[in-house]
Amino acid sequence: MLFQRPRHSTIRHFPIWLFVAALPMVTLADSNDSSVLVAQLAEDENVEDVVRSEPRRSPGEDDDASDDEQESSAPDTGQQTQTVKPLVVPVTRKIAPNIDLKEVAPLPEPEPEPESLPGAELSAEEVQALQDTAQGETPAAEDESDAPAEPLPAESFTLLGKEVLPGTSTRLAWSPQIQIAGLSQITPVLVVNGVNAGPTLCLTGAVHGDELNGIEIIRRTMYDLNPEKLSGRVIGVPIVNLTGFQQGSRYLPDRRDLNRFFPGRKDGNLADRVAYSLFENVIRHCDMLVDIHTGSLKRTNLPQLRADMNNPDVAEFTRGFDRMAVVHSSGSPGMLRTAAVQAGIRAVTMEAGESLRIQEHQIEAGVNSLNSLLEKHGMISRMFVWGDPEPVYYDSTWVRAEHGGILFSEIDLGANVSEGEVLGYVADPITNEQHPIRSTSNGRIIGMAVDQVVMAGFAAYHIGTEAEVPGE
Repeated sequence: MLFQRPRHSTIRHFPIWLFVAALPMVTLADSNDSSVLVAQLAEDENVEDVVRSEPRRSPGEDDDASDDEQESSAPDTGQQTQTVKPLVVPVTRKIAPNIDLKEVAPLPEPEPEPESLPGAELSAEEVQALQDTAQGETPAAEDESDAPAEPLPAESFTLLGKEVLPGTSTRLAWSPQIQIAGLSQITPVLVVNGVNAGPTLCLTGAVHGDELNGIEIIRRTMYDLNPEKLSGRVIGVPIVNLTGFQQGSRYLPDRRDLNRFFPGRKDGNLADRVAYSLFENVIRHCDMLVDIHTGSLKRTNLPQLRADMNNPDVAEFTRGFDRMAVVHSSGSPGMLRTAAVQAGIRAVTMEAGESLRIQEHQIEAGVNSLNSLLEKHGMISRMFVWGDPEPVYYDSTWVRAEHGGILFSEIDLGANVSEGEVLGYVADPITNEQHPIRSTSNGRIIGMAVDQVVMAGFAAYHIGTEAEVPGE
């Protein structure tokens, strides 16, 4: 009994001493974790103003981390090749359903794991029947070599894990996989694959979530297409920034402008990942791209194209848009059209109207110009009457308010103005002073602020100037 008491006492107090000894270590670990977290957040906030390229990474831990990421991503790459192989040498294929886009239909299911989706596979007999049908039409076109104008039959193509057959239209699902898995939302992607071969045109809207006119322009354009009379393919993403659209916000949930992060990075910040997912899964399938926007911050734009007219392919591309003014702009790094042009895709930005509004006149102008583009490239055949060509503005300037107050405009969007002409005035509601805003050059109002409260330096009027360019 005398030897049992110290043993019980030692067992009773040992955990207490162990806890006391470990307490500083726990406190130190907590303090270290918090300091690392603060450093990461601070660095992430500054990444927006730094070039987002691989050389930015330090040669130490970042290189090791990138190697680990590449090793960890290897199994994923293998899974992707497994999903692609059946499409190249098909045993079973996932066929997108042929639907009428005008009909109300439930949203398609996303495909994070293509092999787990039921009901989309065809048996080997069905695949062979489809191949025999497609091959049976090809010799007829080849035999008639005396008729070179006969269109070539289209082929199936794969987008977002689904094979879209010729002469069909469908809704697919794109998800950048950035949200909580149980709360993730899909972005509908409209696809029309014509019966005849031709180029692939992509239309994107609401990259800024508060720009609504582009959504309606894409809807009307896509729903008016008949795959049985279409040559080529048209892919439409009406709402790219779905979270911003739902909140009526221009930006992503992390307050970043998505149109400054293309083509994106797979392991970057939120905007990088969204941009990378869209660009790799959708945009790289395009031959031509029209990215539709509106004015921002209570400004409105005349229907116009923004294009790098120094690029011959892009300059030629702009000639397919009917009654649409063209403003020369080389584009900023990170913009969708800039990244697309660098990837060899002819791309322009279409501006139409102002944000947070549905404007019928602007929508009609956008739909008309897209129809003319389709006709220009032989994708549709319609009785299209071309209007008078709009000028190309190789130079443009913003006229800013020199005083704060309430802006009142005296000219309309699209008006021709002369140097020195009064465009509007800013009224001080307290002193009743009125300060006129005058045009700085001869030109046309291609964008302007709506009447609102402004501060000194606010960009109020965008004046486009036609410049003499050889060959134009």
